[in-house]
Amino acid sequence: MKIYGQIPLAGLALGLAAALPTPLAAQSAAASAQGDVSLTIYNDDLALVQDRRVLVLAKGRVKQEFPDVSAMIRPETVTLSGEGAGIVEQNFDYDLLSPEKLLDKAVGQTVTVVRTNPATGAETREQALVLANNGGTIVRIGDRIEVLEQYGARILFAGLPPGLRARPTLSVMLDVGSAGARPVTLSYLSSGFGWKADYVALFDEAAGRMDLQGWITLTNNTGTTFDNARVLLVAGRPGQENGGGGMGRGRINQRQIDFVPGTQSANRERLGDYYVYPIAARTTVANAQQKQVSFLDVAGAPASKGYYFRNDWLGASDEAQSFATVLKLSTAKGSGVGDALPAGTVRVYMRDTRGQPQFIGEKGIDHTPMGSTLSLRTGDAFDVKVQPTVQNRERITADEWEKTGRWRITVNGKTDDVTVERQKEYWRTTMTYKVTNARPAPVKVELVQAGLDNWWSDTRVPSESVKGTQRTLDERTWTLDVPANGETTLTVQFDTRY
Repeated sequence: MKIYGQIPLAGLALGLAAALPTPLAAQSAAASAQGDVSLTIYNDDLALVQDRRVLVLAKGRVKQEFPDVSAMIRPETVTLSGEGAGIVEQNFDYDLLSPEKLLDKAVGQTVTVVRTNPATGAETREQALVLANNGGTIVRIGDRIEVLEQYGARILFAGLPPGLRARPTLSVMLDVGSAGARPVTLSYLSSGFGWKADYVALFDEAAGRMDLQGWITLTNNTGTTFDNARVLLVAGRPGQENGGGGMGRGRINQRQIDFVPGTQSANRERLGDYYVYPIAARTTVANAQQKQVSFLDVAGAPASKGYYFRNDWLGASDEAQSFATVLKLSTAKGSGVGDALPAGTVRVYMRDTRGQPQFIGEKGIDHTPMGSTLSLRTGDAFDVKVQPTVQNRERITADEWEKTGRWRITVNGKTDDVTVERQKEYWRTTMTYKVTNARPAPVKVELVQAGLDNWWSDTRVPSESVKGTQRTLDERTWTLDVPANGETTLTVQFDTRY
């Protein structure tokens, strides 16, 4: 008996006997059956595959197989466009050839077990009936039952069982109007694809400039390689009925500091409300591969460093807290990056005194229109800190009484009108924020007090030692100048209903 190959499985080697039409190794190395492939890949585990193949079809009802489709194909999304041919029925054969599947299919069948003596190298062969393959392979050899050892044995099979395929295959029944060769395009949606943007930023603090390079990181976990494909990447998440896309899965959840969305249109191809980022040349998107392609290279974009701290309502600390170090840049045309940025992670570097780039932090961003303002939090400042303190909190009583509640109660058939009068009260809270700077140069910091509109909309600020800005109903912000190796204290009073 001629043996064509061996496949290891948890230490067992599995061979295929001569009944196979071609060697297994040759099958695995066979050229792909795909044609001219185009991939449109979305951020959220989704892609549209369009595969144009030339088929020679007979007239009438014809069964046609399409090997090398994605193993994660969504069969219900399949369409086939070609002159004079339409789909009547389709089946996706996902029971793929593997050592484990081969043993599963061999249950109840006779195989050959080959053992090699490690001392002499001599082989012995025995016929075995496969009884089970559940966490181990159990066989009957003669009058004994044996669990095959993990090492030292291999199994020979007479052929491949029906229904087990070496490659993911879609089979369709076509109704063909006339015989002959014709191009057809197979289209379907598939999970297992994804892409995101990764950015490398080199920040020059002294010059107030930043170099920014953008990389597309593309992943393929479909079980299938797509050779020499046209690839379009769509920055967006189309809604999907099964819960994917449009539901925020995979989105950047980190709070973005001072993000101001832009209103400029980027000079890029659009697909509905999404931007399209085509890969310029055809490329092979291999299975279980991560591929990176450059899509953005900007030098000398204006950027600046700042410090940011956001305090919760009545937030106080016994110890000083670090300000966040933030890098501010614009995606505007002419005064910034000048492009729309797809969601991803920005990794920031600065040169040390020896001129070597060193990593200082990273920050995730969501899809960012052109013209936006970004503040990238890269970490916590070592030398710039703040200690918020509740200095005083007192009740302020109004002179008037106000009717604040009125309802009707019915008990045992008797109805009473109930009126409740409650004195209207206000609270005055005095906060201090002590900011210290141990750097040898002055710094400018941004301090935000949040929680001003949790339950009320009439918060008042009767006094503040530095004029602030009411950015929203919930937040008030102050920009403070802190001297080199010095400190600054901000004192603010808030009048609230509670």
